[in-house]
Amino acid sequence: MAVRIDELTVADSPAPWSALGFELDGDTCVCGELRIRLGAAAGKGLVGWSLRGAEATELDGLPTRCSERPPPSPQGEHPNGVTRLDHLVAITPALDRTVTALSAAGLDLRRIREEPTPAGAPRQAFFRLGATILEVVQEPPEAIERGGGAERSAFFWGLAFLAPDLDATVAGLGERVSEARAAVQPGRRIATLRRSAGLALPVALISPVA
Repeated sequence: MAVRIDELTVADSPAPWSALGFELDGDTCVCGELRIRLGAAAGKGLVGWSLRGAEATELDGLPTRCSERPPPSPQGEHPNGVTRLDHLVAITPALDRTVTALSAAGLDLRRIREEPTPAGAPRQAFFRLGATILEVVQEPPEAIERGGGAERSAFFWGLAFLAPDLDATVAGLGERVSEARAAVQPGRRIATLRRSAGLALPVALISPVA
C-alpha cells in the first residue's frame, strides 16, 4: 500500500485556526485526505504525524506513528477557500541520510533537486504522499554549524495549503497574510501568513498548478 498521511499533530490551540477560516470539529481540521489535530500538550509547531502504509517509524528523527484508520470523509472547501494540504516541509542537516531513512520506510521519492533555492537551501528532496508532497530541505552549511553539526535529526518546519482562488483567500485574511507573489514552482503563486495570524508554525497558501 502506498504511504499516505493520516494525521498531522500541531502544538496550536484551535482558536487561531478557526479565526483564520479553517473549519474545525473540536480540535481536528480535515484538509482533503488528511487530518490536522490541534492542541498538542508538548512541543512547538508541527510536532509529529501518523502514516498509513509505512514500513517503519524511524524516520531520521521525524516523530512518526503508524495508523490503520481510513481517510476522513471529504470536507470540501473551508470558509477561507483552502481545499487541501499541498505540501509540508521538513529540514535536515544531512539530506542523503534522511532520504535513505524515508525511502526505506516506503515513502515514494519522486526527485532530488540539486539546485539552490532563493532562500539558500542547496538541495531538496520531494516525496509523494497521495495528494500531498513532503519537501525535505537540506540546511545550508552556516545553519548546520549554528545548529551544532550534521549529526542532528531532521525536523518538521511548516505547511502550505492549496487555495484555488488565492487572491480571494488573501483578501479575506487581510493584514494577517502577505501579498501573493511568484512561487518557486513555475506558474504558481504563494502568500505567507504573518505572525499576527497567531499560529505556532510557518504556514503558506499556494495557488494550483497553472
